[in-house]
Amino acid sequence: MTERILHDGKAINEAIKRLAAEIVDGESQPPALIGIRTHGVPLAQRLADAMEARGVGRPPLGAIDITLYRDDLAGKALPQVLGSEINFDIEGRRVVLVDDVLFTGRTVRAALTELADYGRPHRVELCVLVDRGHRELPICADFSGFTVETELKQRIRVHLKESGDAQDAVVLVKPEADSRA
Repeated sequence: MTERILHDGKAINEAIKRLAAEIVDGESQPPALIGIRTHGVPLAQRLADAMEARGVGRPPLGAIDITLYRDDLAGKALPQVLGSEINFDIEGRRVVLVDDVLFTGRTVRAALTELADYGRPHRVELCVLVDRGHRELPICADFSGFTVETELKQRIRVHLKESGDAQDAVVLVKPEADSRA
């Protein structure tokens, strides 16, 4: 496999500032941000920091673990469940789900299903750092930092310092047979 950095830490920080501005544009107060584990959680934290820096207040933050809501667990060993942490009422509130990469839409579907266990928000929106296409479900991002055209066999990896990575980066991973492209 070969890897190519598409966006570095500086580009990611600029995208997060832009996303924060878009999310709060025209709003009197910030929405609740709920990061989808694992990379959505630090991204939600960064968005909250950027919103607070804009002077719109600190949004409530939560984390959602969709492990038990996935539709691809049949015949597989159960992955580690980190748990969800939503310590505020979402009833009637604007909620923004935050994730690193939007691909098939199945992760978002699972997050929406679990979110319903916590109440009925007024509105749910989706913010992703990278939208790579290839949707299998009718789900789209309301806010996206980058749109990257990929082939199905390629992957997008998001590296974040909060997750123990050496640097922030959005990386395109190509299978060896595809590395000439």
